[in-house]
Amino acid sequence: MGQVRVWRIGVAAVWLAAVAALVAGCDSQRIEQLEEGVSTEADVRARFGEPENVWDAPGGRVFEYNRQPQGQKNYMVTIGADGKMSALRQVLTPENFARVTNGMAMEDLRKMLGKPAKVTPYPLRREYEWEWRWLQPPNSPMVFTAVLNDDQRVVRSGSSPDRGTEAP
Repeated sequence: MGQVRVWRIGVAAVWLAAVAALVAGCDSQRIEQLEEGVSTEADVRARFGEPENVWDAPGGRVFEYNRQPQGQKNYMVTIGADGKMSALRQVLTPENFARVTNGMAMEDLRKMLGKPAKVTPYPLRREYEWEWRWLQPPNSPMVFTAVLNDDQRVVRSGSSPDRGTEAP
Protein backbone atom coordinates (compact mmCIF):
# COMPACT_ATOMS: atom_id res chain seq x y z
CA MET A 1 0.00 0.00 0.00
CA GLY A 2 2.84 2.40 0.88
CA GLN A 3 4.53 1.99 -2.51
CA VAL A 4 1.27 2.72 -4.33
CA ARG A 5 0.79 5.89 -2.30
CA VAL A 6 4.35 7.07 -3.01
CA TRP A 7 3.83 6.34 -6.71
CA ARG A 8 0.58 8.35 -6.74
CA ILE A 9 2.25 11.27 -4.97
CA GLY A 10 5.13 11.13 -7.48
CA VAL A 11 2.72 11.08 -10.42
CA ALA A 12 0.78 14.00 -8.93
CA ALA A 13 3.99 16.02 -8.49
CA VAL A 14 5.04 15.37 -12.09
CA TRP A 15 1.55 16.31 -13.33
CA LEU A 16 1.56 19.59 -11.34
CA ALA A 17 5.02 20.47 -12.66
CA ALA A 18 3.83 19.79 -16.23
CA VAL A 19 0.76 21.99 -15.74
CA ALA A 20 2.90 24.79 -14.29
CA ALA A 21 5.29 24.58 -17.25
CA LEU A 22 2.38 24.62 -19.69
CA VAL A 23 0.85 27.69 -18.03
CA ALA A 24 4.23 29.47 -18.08
CA GLY A 25 4.67 28.67 -21.79
CA CYS A 26 1.15 29.83 -22.56
CA ASP A 27 1.77 33.09 -20.67
CA SER A 28 4.82 33.84 -22.83
CA GLN A 29 2.78 33.35 -26.00
CA ARG A 30 -0.07 35.48 -24.65
CA ILE A 31 2.29 38.28 -23.68
CA GLU A 32 3.93 38.26 -27.13
CA GLN A 33 0.49 38.80 -28.70
CA LEU A 34 -0.10 42.02 -26.74
CA GLU A 35 1.40 45.42 -27.41
CA GLU A 36 1.44 48.37 -25.02
CA GLY A 37 -0.52 51.34 -26.34
CA VAL A 38 -2.16 49.21 -29.05
CA SER A 39 -3.85 46.20 -27.42
CA THR A 40 -7.26 46.83 -25.89
CA GLU A 41 -8.94 45.59 -22.73
CA ALA A 42 -10.82 43.09 -24.92
CA ASP A 43 -7.50 41.82 -26.32
CA VAL A 44 -6.13 41.31 -22.78
CA ARG A 45 -9.27 39.47 -21.65
CA ALA A 46 -9.21 37.32 -24.80
CA ARG A 47 -5.60 36.24 -24.06
CA PHE A 48 -5.69 35.98 -20.26
CA GLY A 49 -9.39 35.57 -19.38
CA GLU A 50 -11.10 37.16 -16.42
CA PRO A 51 -8.71 38.84 -13.99
CA GLU A 52 -8.39 37.65 -10.39
CA ASN A 53 -8.99 41.26 -9.30
CA VAL A 54 -9.50 44.67 -10.84
CA TRP A 55 -7.92 47.61 -9.02
CA ASP A 56 -8.68 51.28 -9.63
CA ALA A 57 -5.54 53.20 -10.53
CA PRO A 58 -4.78 56.79 -11.55
CA GLY A 59 -5.91 57.16 -15.15
CA GLY A 60 -7.33 53.65 -15.47
CA ARG A 61 -7.50 50.19 -13.90
CA VAL A 62 -5.12 47.36 -13.11
CA PHE A 63 -6.03 43.74 -13.85
CA GLU A 64 -4.42 41.08 -11.67
CA TYR A 65 -3.59 37.72 -13.25
CA ASN A 66 -2.40 35.45 -10.49
CA ARG A 67 -0.27 32.35 -11.15
CA GLN A 68 0.07 31.30 -7.49
CA PRO A 69 0.38 28.76 -5.90
CA GLN A 70 1.59 26.49 -8.76
CA GLY A 71 3.32 29.23 -10.74
CA GLN A 72 6.05 31.66 -9.75
CA LYS A 73 4.66 34.81 -11.35
CA ASN A 74 1.84 37.29 -10.91
CA TYR A 75 0.97 39.70 -13.71
CA MET A 76 -0.51 43.17 -13.42
CA VAL A 77 -1.94 44.65 -16.60
CA THR A 78 -2.73 48.36 -16.64
CA ILE A 79 -5.63 49.50 -18.82
CA GLY A 80 -5.71 53.24 -19.44
CA ALA A 81 -8.77 55.48 -19.54
CA ASP A 82 -8.69 55.07 -23.34
CA GLY A 83 -9.30 51.30 -22.95
CA LYS A 84 -5.81 50.36 -24.17
CA MET A 85 -3.15 48.42 -22.34
CA SER A 86 -0.48 50.79 -21.08
CA ALA A 87 1.61 48.26 -19.13
CA LEU A 88 1.99 44.53 -18.56
CA ARG A 89 4.40 43.53 -15.83
CA GLN A 90 5.36 40.49 -13.78
CA VAL A 91 5.34 41.82 -10.21
CA LEU A 92 7.11 39.10 -8.20
CA THR A 93 10.56 40.67 -8.49
CA PRO A 94 13.37 41.62 -6.09
CA GLU A 95 12.70 45.29 -6.94
CA ASN A 96 9.08 45.05 -5.79
CA PHE A 97 9.99 43.03 -2.69
CA ALA A 98 12.43 45.82 -1.73
CA ARG A 99 9.47 48.24 -1.77
CA VAL A 100 7.68 46.26 0.97
CA THR A 101 8.22 48.18 4.20
CA ASN A 102 7.24 47.76 7.82
CA GLY A 103 3.92 49.47 8.43
CA MET A 104 2.69 48.94 4.84
CA ALA A 105 -1.05 48.28 4.70
CA MET A 106 -2.30 44.85 3.63
CA GLU A 107 -4.29 46.37 0.75
CA ASP A 108 -1.20 48.13 -0.64
CA LEU A 109 0.81 44.90 -0.36
CA ARG A 110 -1.94 42.98 -2.16
CA LYS A 111 -2.14 45.56 -4.96
CA MET A 112 1.64 45.50 -5.41
CA LEU A 113 2.26 41.72 -5.40
CA GLY A 114 -1.13 40.15 -6.10
CA LYS A 115 -2.75 37.30 -4.26
CA PRO A 116 -0.29 35.24 -2.20
CA ALA A 117 0.27 31.53 -2.77
CA LYS A 118 -0.34 30.81 0.89
CA VAL A 119 -1.66 32.59 3.99
CA THR A 120 -0.86 31.06 7.38
CA PRO A 121 -2.48 32.45 10.54
CA TYR A 122 -0.60 32.39 13.85
CA PRO A 123 -3.37 33.24 16.37
CA LEU A 124 -1.18 33.13 19.49
CA ARG A 125 1.23 35.64 17.96
CA ARG A 126 -1.68 37.53 16.36
CA GLU A 127 0.14 37.45 13.02
CA TYR A 128 -0.39 36.17 9.49
CA GLU A 129 2.31 35.03 7.07
CA TRP A 130 1.67 35.74 3.43
CA GLU A 131 3.89 33.83 0.98
CA TRP A 132 4.55 34.27 -2.73
CA ARG A 133 6.54 31.77 -4.80
CA TRP A 134 8.93 33.42 -7.25
CA LEU A 135 11.94 32.69 -9.38
CA GLN A 136 15.19 34.54 -8.66
CA PRO A 137 17.19 34.88 -11.87
CA PRO A 138 18.54 32.89 -13.42
CA ASN A 139 16.69 29.84 -12.04
CA SER A 140 16.42 29.73 -8.22
CA PRO A 141 12.97 28.98 -6.72
CA MET A 142 12.32 31.35 -3.82
CA VAL A 143 9.56 32.29 -1.37
CA PHE A 144 8.91 35.90 -0.33
CA THR A 145 7.19 36.14 3.05
CA ALA A 146 5.47 39.17 4.55
CA VAL A 147 4.28 38.94 8.16
CA LEU A 148 1.24 41.06 9.00
CA ASN A 149 -0.12 41.91 12.45
CA ASP A 150 -3.73 42.19 13.65
CA ASP A 151 -3.85 45.76 12.30
CA GLN A 152 -3.19 44.28 8.83
CA ARG A 153 0.18 45.98 8.58
CA VAL A 154 3.53 44.49 7.59
CA VAL A 155 5.83 43.90 10.57
CA ARG A 156 8.65 42.07 8.73
CA SER A 157 9.43 40.50 5.38
CA GLY A 158 12.10 38.63 3.48
CA SER A 159 12.96 35.95 0.93
CA SER A 160 14.31 32.45 1.37
CA PRO A 161 14.89 29.42 -0.88
CA ASP A 162 11.70 27.53 -1.80
CA ARG A 163 12.34 24.08 -0.32
CA GLY A 164 9.08 22.74 -1.73
CA THR A 165 10.01 23.04 -5.42
CA GLU A 166 12.77 22.32 -7.84
CA ALA A 167 13.99 24.70 -10.50
CA PRO A 168 12.23 24.24 -13.85
